[in-house]
Amino acid sequence: MRSIRRVVAAGLVGGAMTLTAACGGGGGGGGSAAKADLGAGVAGAKPTAAAPTSTVPKVSKAAVSIEPKAGSVDVAPNALKIGATGGKLTTVKVNDKTGKEVPGTISADGSSWTPTAGLEVGTAYQVSAMAADADGAVATADSNFSTLTPTALAKAADNVDNNATYGVGMIVSVNFSKDVKNKDEVAKGITFETDNGTVVKGHWFDSRRLDFRPEQYWKPGTKVVVHYRLKSVEIAPGVYGGDRDEPFTIGRSQISTVDVAAHKMTVVQDGTPSEIDISAGSPEHPTWNGTMVVMSKEGVVRMQSSSMPGMTGAPYDLQVPHSMRLTDSGTYVHGNYWSKSSTFGEDNVSHGCVGLKDVEGGGAGTSMGKFYDGSLIGDVMIVKNSTKKETLDPANGLSGWNVPWSNW
Repeated sequence: MRSIRRVVAAGLVGGAMTLTAACGGGGGGGGSAAKADLGAGVAGAKPTAAAPTSTVPKVSKAAVSIEPKAGSVDVAPNALKIGATGGKLTTVKVNDKTGKEVPGTISADGSSWTPTAGLEVGTAYQVSAMAADADGAVATADSNFSTLTPTALAKAADNVDNNATYGVGMIVSVNFSKDVKNKDEVAKGITFETDNGTVVKGHWFDSRRLDFRPEQYWKPGTKVVVHYRLKSVEIAPGVYGGDRDEPFTIGRSQISTVDVAAHKMTVVQDGTPSEIDISAGSPEHPTWNGTMVVMSKEGVVRMQSSSMPGMTGAPYDLQVPHSMRLTDSGTYVHGNYWSKSSTFGEDNVSHGCVGLKDVEGGGAGTSMGKFYDGSLIGDVMIVKNSTKKETLDPANGLSGWNVPWSNW
C-alpha cells in the first residue's frame, strides 16, 4: 500500500502539465495518452503489457474444392463435384438463379457432396460450401457457373397412354429417336412408382429400345406412374431428353394358354377358367411357342400373303375381324370366318396366327367377339405344343417374359 501511494503522489506532482496537454486532445484518445504519460512519469517503472483485445483466427487445415470453377459456362449437368480434404464438409448449398435449392447429400466421411439428380440444362447455379478441420477451424469456397444448352433432343416414345388400364403382362417399351450411348444413365432416368412396392427393371434390346417389367406378372389393381427425368441426361454426345410423368393402372388378371396340339385355348380371368376352340398355325406355318402379350387391339385388319416373306400355299387377301397383335412380325389372335366351323377345335390351318370362330366384319356374340371385347392390351398369351422349332425372340413384340429375371 505504501509503494502504491508513492507512485500515485509522484505521478500527481510530475504530471500536472502533461495532464493538461492530454485533455487538449479530447475524446477517448486523450484518456489513453494520459495513462501512458502517467506511467512514464514514474522513475524506474516497468511498462505494463496491454491486455489483448482480439485473438488471431486459426487457419483451417481443411480445404474445399468445387468443380466447375467460378465463371464456367457450357457445363455438363453431371459435372458438379464438391469435396473436402484435411477436414469434413459441414454445409453445402447449391441454388439456381431463382433461388431453388438443389438437393444432395454429404458422404458419410464428409469428403464429398453429391446432388440427388443431375442439374438442369441451360441454367445458372451458385455454390457455397463449408468444411471444418479436427479443431473446428472452418474453410469456405464459392463458385458460380451455367450449364450447357443441348444441341439436339432425343424423343423417348413408349406404348403407354396416360391413365389407361392394362393387363397383368404389360411391358412398357421405350423407343428412342437416336442411338443411346449412355445406357446406364438413361435407365436411371426412367423410374417406376408403384402403390404396392412392385419393383420394375429395364432391359436393353438394342441401342434404341429399353423395355421395363416386374419379376412376375403385375398384381391386379396396381397403380403405376412412370417418371421420365431425361432433360438433363446426355443420351448421346450433345443430345438430351425430356421430363414427363405417365400414370396407368393394371386391371383384372387374364392369362390365356393356347395348346396348339389340342386346338384349345384356356382363358383364366381372375382365377376363373373357360375353354375356347381355336385353330393355330399349320404344320407348314406353325405358331410361335412362348409367352406373348397383347400389343394392340386393331379391329379389322387387312392381311395379305404377299406381305409375308416366305409364305407358301394359296395366296390370300382378307379383311380380318377382331385382330389383336401379339408380335411385330405379324402374329395375331383374331377372328376367322372363312374356315369351316368344324375346323375350330379340330385342325390347325392358319399361317401362324391363333384363330377363333367369327363372322365377316366381326360379331359381338361370336367366340372371338366375346374374347376381343373382354381383352386388354397387356393381357398374357402363352402358346405351347407347337411344332415350330425356332425360339421366339424376346424383342419380337412384348415378349420379354421369355427372358429370365436374372438376365433381365
